Amino acid sequence: MLRAWLAERRGRSADAAFPTINGTSLSHDALQYLLNKHLAVARRHCPSQASKHVTPHVLRHTLAMDLLQHGVDRSVIALWLGHESVETTPIYL
Repeated sequence: MLRAWLAERRGRSADAAFPTINGTSLSHDALQYLLNKHLAVARRHCPSQASKHVTPHVLRHTLAMDLLQHGVDRSVIALWLGHESVETTPIYL
């Protein structure tokens, strides 16, 4: 699905994957706004989500753990997360 989106947007590899209307990267506040908006909808359909603490960081950590559980090398995960060093990745995993 992500590959299809990236092909559809016809951007360069350095462009933001999910750009704003102006084509720039989402700010932290914009990301939090979108997350809260979609969490409100999800919680209406799945009430058990109401007690969950969901943040961009939680989503980032969940992705890293999912990649690790599917056998992705830690150095690749470190690159995805933008870590400067592979040694810092185990702290988060």
